Order: sequence, then C-alpha cells, then structure tokens
Amino acid sequence: MHKIVLTACLAAPLTALAQTQPQAQGQATPAKPATSAKPKEAAPVVPSVTVAGERPTNRIDRQVYDVKSDISSTNGTAADALNNVPSVAVDPDGTVTLRGSSNVQILVDGKPSAMLQGDNRGPTLQAMNADDIESVEVINNPGAQFGNEAGGGPILNLVMRRNRKPGGFANVNANAGYAGRYNSAASGSYNEGPWGFQGGVNVRHDGRNSTAVVSRDRLDPATGNFVHSSQTSSGAGLNDMGGVNGTVSYNLDQSDTLTASANYMARGNDQRGIDHYLNGATAGFPATDYVRTTARDGDAKNFSWGARYDHKGQLPNETLKIDLRVSASENDSNSAYANDYASGNLPDTRAHQRNDTSSHIVDFTGDYERPLAGGSLKAGYKVATNKNNFDTLYTDIDPQTSAAVVNPARSNRFDLEETVVALYGSYQLKLNDRWGVLGGLRTEYTDMDIHQITSGTEARNSYTNFIPSLFATYKATEDANMRFSYARRIRRPNANDLNPYVVYRDEFNVSSGNPMLKPTKTDSFEVGYETKVAGLETNLRGYYRRDTDAIVDYRTFIANNVLLTTRQNGEGSHSSGLEFTVSGKLTPSLTLNSSGNLARSQQTTQDDTGALVTRTANSLSGRVRLNYAYSAATQVQMALQMQGKTLSGQGYRSPNNTFNLSVRQAVTPRLSLVGTVTDLFSTNKMETVINSATLRETSTRRFDGRVFYVGLSYRLGGPATAPESNNEPRFGPPQGPGGPGRGGPGGPSDG
Repeated sequence: MHKIVLTACLAAPLTALAQTQPQAQGQATPAKPATSAKPKEAAPVVPSVTVAGERPTNRIDRQVYDVKSDISSTNGTAADALNNVPSVAVDPDGTVTLRGSSNVQILVDGKPSAMLQGDNRGPTLQAMNADDIESVEVINNPGAQFGNEAGGGPILNLVMRRNRKPGGFANVNANAGYAGRYNSAASGSYNEGPWGFQGGVNVRHDGRNSTAVVSRDRLDPATGNFVHSSQTSSGAGLNDMGGVNGTVSYNLDQSDTLTASANYMARGNDQRGIDHYLNGATAGFPATDYVRTTARDGDAKNFSWGARYDHKGQLPNETLKIDLRVSASENDSNSAYANDYASGNLPDTRAHQRNDTSSHIVDFTGDYERPLAGGSLKAGYKVATNKNNFDTLYTDIDPQTSAAVVNPARSNRFDLEETVVALYGSYQLKLNDRWGVLGGLRTEYTDMDIHQITSGTEARNSYTNFIPSLFATYKATEDANMRFSYARRIRRPNANDLNPYVVYRDEFNVSSGNPMLKPTKTDSFEVGYETKVAGLETNLRGYYRRDTDAIVDYRTFIANNVLLTTRQNGEGSHSSGLEFTVSGKLTPSLTLNSSGNLARSQQTTQDDTGALVTRTANSLSGRVRLNYAYSAATQVQMALQMQGKTLSGQGYRSPNNTFNLSVRQAVTPRLSLVGTVTDLFSTNKMETVINSATLRETSTRRFDGRVFYVGLSYRLGGPATAPESNNEPRFGPPQGPGGPGRGGPGGPSDG
C-alpha cells in the first residue's frame, strides 16, 4: 500500500461524481481504518480539509499500474509505457503479448476502439503519446462486465489522463532525437463551475528502420532432399504522425453529468525496402538470384467520438452510466515492386499493389449499480457493431510497355460485419472483515456476416455464449492479502483470420484466413498473495490457463519456395506460471520496481504432414527498473526488459532483451530537461524459428538499435513548486479524485 493525501477544497461540482464513487468491496481493508480515505464520505464542497490514508494497490479483479512514474513518459509512446508493465511485452512491430500470449484485448477508458484492432494496433501504439496515459489496468481474468470484442482474452485498459481540479493547467513538451526524429505535445484542462474542458495535441516523426536475415531449408518432395534458400532485407521509413483530442463535461446538478469527447489521429505509411533472394535449385525449378525493391506510401486516419451520461442515485453508491462510443480507422497504402534477376534466365518484373482497409465500431452500453442485501449489485447491457472492409488490388506491369494487368490470384475484396448483444450481472459482497467475493455471469449473442466479394461467397454464423467469473479476497494479516479468481473468455476470429483469399506479403510469403475457424474458449485460474517484505511491496501470483480450439498459425508451401501462413484451430493449449512484482525504496534515494514471470506453455497443433505435434516451452521474462534521485532536481532511471521464449504455431519466438536509460533534470520548478536512450546496447531483435517436417527456417530482424531523445517539459498553472518526484513508481491507483474506473466524468466504464 502507498501513502496518499487527498485534499478536498472549494471544488467545482465537476469533481463531485468522481469523489463519491464506491470503494470496491472485497478489497483489502486499509491498514489504518481510522484515517482511511473513503470516497463516499467526501463531500463535494468542503473547505480546506486534508485527509491522510492508504489505498490498496489492487482492486478485486485487476492490477493497476501508474505509468507516469516512468521518466521517459514525456517523449515515449504508448508502446513504451506498456513495456514497463509487468508481464507485458510490445515488440518493435507493435505486437502485444501478456504472459507470453498475443490474445490480448486493448481498451481505452474501458471501451474498444477501431484504431487498436487488427493491423492498426501496432502503429497506433507507436504513435500514441505515453504522456496521455494516466494508468494501465491489467485484467488477466476479466469479470462479467467486460465484453469479448477485439480478440477476447485478458485485457489491458489504457486509462487516459483526466484533470478535475478547479482552474487551469497545461503541460508542453518538445523532444528531438536521433536521425531527424522529433515529437512534441501540449495538453491542458480548465474547470470552472459546472464546466470542465480538457484536450491535447501532439506531433511525432519517428519509426524503426530494420534489417532482416532469413535462412530457409525446405523439403523438395521430388528428391526427398532439403533445398536451401535465403533472404536479406533492409527497410527504412520514418513517418509523420499527429493527433488531437478533447473532452467537455457539464454537471447538470450534483447528481447528473454529461460528457462529450472526440479524438483524431493520422499517420503516414511510407516505407522503402530492398530484399535479396537466393533460391536453391529443385527438381522442377532452377536456382534464382534476384533483388526486389519496394516503395510504399499511404496514410492512416483514426477518429472517434463519444457521449456519456452519469447519474448518482438516491441510495448510497447508486450509479447509472449510459455510454455511446463511435470509432473508425481507415488505411490506404500503395506499394510499387520491382524484381531484378541476376540468374535463373527469368525476365525482370514490375508490379503494383493497393490496399484499402477500414474498420468502424459503434459501442452502446449501460451500467447500473446499487447496494443490495449488504453488498453491491451491478447489471448492464451492450449493443456493438463492428464492420471491417478490405480491398486489395494487385497488378502486374509489363517492363517494356508499362501495361498493367490485374493479377486475380493476389486481388480481393472482403467485408465482415459483426453484431454483439450482451447482458451481464454481478454481485459483490464483503462477507466479514477478512473475506470478500465478487461473482458474475455474462451472456453474449454474436452474429457474423462474411462477404467474400471477389469470389462471390457469402457466409453467416451466429452463436450464444455464457461466460461466468468469480473473484474472492482474503485478508490474512494486517499487511497480507490473498486473491482468488476464475474467468471464462472467448476469442472470436477477426476479419484477417477469416478472409480466405491469399494476400501477397513478399516473394517468400503469402497469407490467408480461414472462414471455418471456431472461437477459442479460455478458462483461466489465478491465486495471488500480497504482502510487504523488508518494506517492499511484494505480489506473487500463480496462474493456469487452458485454451480449447486455440487459434494458431499453420504454414504450408503452395508453390516453389512460397510459404502460405494461415490459421487453424489447434487441438488445444495450456500455460501456467508464477508471476511476481517487488517495488519500493531500497534507500532514501534509490527505488526498485521489478517484476518477473516464470512460465511453462504447451501447444498441440497439426504439422504440415497432418500429424499432431506437441511443443512445450519454459521461459523467464522480467522487468527491472531502478530510479535514483541524485538530488532533488536530478533523477536517473535504468530499465532492463527481458522477454522469454514464446510458442507460435509450428515454431517459437526466441528470448529478447533491451536496456533503456533516462535522465530528468529540473531546470526550474516548472521546467524540466529529459533525456532518454532506448536499447542502449543494441540488443533488440526478433528471431522466429520454425522446425517442421518440411520446413526449417530461422528469421531474424534487427532494428535501429540505440535511439536517443532529449527535450524540455514545461508545466503551466497550479502551484509553483518542483515537479512531482519520479523516483517512487507507484504500482497502484492514481492519486486523483475517483481513480481509474471509479466512474468520474469521462473515465472508464464497464460493459
């Protein structure tokens, strides 16, 4: 637990709703109940009252991590922020894993967003400012109030910053980096009377150049021998990104608040690449040696808007929330390919590929909570639609005449429409001074319409799922708590998983979906123990997760040296492990923030020969972050990130590690100088190994290596005091009114 101070002053009614939300029952009882800050007792208008107390670091169904304690948040991205959360890893391509699984649902303020689905997720996380994020909620076993959109599975909820203090506040930062990189952001808020305004704007010029080496040996069925081939690649392209967001809230009275929000983000898709292919001779094809150049350009646009109504009822802690969110992501790219052959007696070729994709989500939810029979009853509904459109046009170009001919094998149009209707109910009860429980049940009806326009194929699928969850907490001692949880989740295949048409990636690789995929069902169990050891906050969690009909990658050759990657439902998989976090002050000047995950995973899939193959992997992942306060004005942060081995269909991802360094120097009470170096020792790489009956492949990608940023951060408004110390990371709820998920205007809601 962490000491906090809550000050209630002559606040505008804007803060009333956030300050009067119920504390979740079943949480650990505060160590000092006589001085505990209880939100329900905080009056909306109280002059100059200071209450000191302690707040639990975790809620009954989730862990909350304050990412603002990371010095690099002023010039980092959302991907950087997530990489500081225990058991979370974001690779340079933007792929997110939690406890080694990529089946992760990412929400923004408790709601799904089109810009964080499918292929949009990685670029969005690498464009979103870390400084806009208040905290990250890790929900390994989501309760009944959470839906299964965008992949289902565990949830990472990005809680965006909200300032509800009266008056005006603003923060401006500007940063310059290696090789022409830069970023800048400004955010602010103004609260007066019943009105509240908050917004921000940011620009970024960034990206990751890369090199890759692929070594492949494939079985030639005609001779029974393995034939070697290789690919060396380089890619370059820093892109411009920018965004603007705003929120307006109005308190109708002490009980009712209206909130409206809007967000827009744009980024470029420019890239330049060179690939050198060497293919060995087979019984039916001669050896080839050629170079492919790629020039890509295009743009991506993401936007969203929302409206919300919050009502505080007559009963203690009675609330009603009605929330509408609309989001869209639209992407286009144009790629020009040129193949120049040095051998194989093949003519040079030219081609062009245009991709247009879009995703539109409408999410309408309602949540009602009230006290009942000594506990708290919560119920709600969701109606959501998700429309995805894909249009790929591939044309072969005659190098002599420049005539373009559509290649039907690489062109397709595909639409997917998904509608989800859900109802849920949960009940939370504090049984006695030691035990608290939370149980829930969610019912979801899913209807999917699949339109493969190119082939004229229509398909429809609908099903109903019942999804239970159960949580319990036990206060073992004054400083120790135990947590127990179980949840069932489903992972619906997304549009890319279902589209059966073959999509061209490069000369070695194509991909397609599988319209016959079934949803993956996941049963997850967890037990945790939280205590203090030598003054350090220590959490230990054991978990077990079992997937039925797990969706995994399946690879097979469809032509000479052309590998098709598709999806299939595996026989099943399971994983288990021990996860720990240790944080706190080692000395008055040195703070430790560490976590680790010792995991064992197993997958059973169909090999390319049709045989069932079971693979296992033992891995150790971890984070170690040290913050050293050299003086009141100077702070240094060192962060080591290690990602263990993970399974992937017919292969695995090798371990990886990076080391980052950050320094913050307070120039004045309002102005700070910040410098960061990512991947200081240039160790960041992505290595994937496939070892099947017909294919042995190792693919290694390396990125820019060390990239440094230096910049200034200036704070306007508020007291003229030194910036908040960052030498004490807080793995707990943010210390503002309401906290994450406590129902303040514009904050996250469930459903």
